[in-house]
Amino acid sequence: MAISIDPATMTPRVPTLPSAPRSIQKGTPLKLLLGQEALECLANNIQYVDPEFPASRFSESAYTGIEPLSIMQRGLYVAKALHAFLPGNYEEAVQILMASLTPEKPDAEDLGLAGFFYLPHSFFISEYGQDEQHNSGSDPFETSMLALHALTKRFTSEFAIRTFLIQQQARTLEMVDQWITDPNPHVRRLCSEGTRPRLPWGKRLPSFVADPRPTLPILESLKNDPSLYVRRSVANHLGDIAKDHPELVYATCERWMRSGASTDLLWLIRHAVRYPAKHGDARALKIRAASC
Repeated sequence: MAISIDPATMTPRVPTLPSAPRSIQKGTPLKLLLGQEALECLANNIQYVDPEFPASRFSESAYTGIEPLSIMQRGLYVAKALHAFLPGNYEEAVQILMASLTPEKPDAEDLGLAGFFYLPHSFFISEYGQDEQHNSGSDPFETSMLALHALTKRFTSEFAIRTFLIQQQARTLEMVDQWITDPNPHVRRLCSEGTRPRLPWGKRLPSFVADPRPTLPILESLKNDPSLYVRRSVANHLGDIAKDHPELVYATCERWMRSGASTDLLWLIRHAVRYPAKHGDARALKIRAASC
């Protein structure tokens, strides 16, 4: 696959991100992050690694009809446009998408809202990454896991991984178990954030809402992670569980405190039970008081 060369400088062109604010701006719809500039940037990035990609036709097709859609709806809409213009074979298509990514983030660096540029990539993997029919009859699971691993180091794969947990729970959890010790904090965070039962904006995981015990070993492994970025996800995951199984969360937090919790872990515990404590739950209030 050829790399495009800038004729003015004779240097290789590299993928870029469109301009984006670092935080949500009052009065500015989030959906505008996936507007015309982002679509043209996406098309150009792909064309850099696949000169045969019809960038102009893709941009026109993806932009037509996108105006009334929300940010998440736009992500799916653009993913479907990608599917129409990339090679029909899933593995070939996703390899092109992954080759068009910008350099990974080695630490917990925050790119602000620029990462939402990769929402279509996320939807592309979640929509087509388990379909053997679009992969010449071959199982695309391993390719999709590699793609999720690469993507989460630029944006997040917390939304995309959920379709795999719904359809192939045991197999996906085996992969998550391998990622728990990954040196990149974005990957470790995915292990906790992607398995949250009630992730905001993400598909609900009915199996984990009913029985969250399969995710508890993940939280145990990450509760003392060196990155606050990861520990905050663990706390939010516990907060999700507490909405349906508060006693399980309380027992877990109390056990962690009895085992000599660090200052960082005590913060995580307080954060995990903040919502039931806010609503006056006596046991949650007691845990927060004991973890101060």
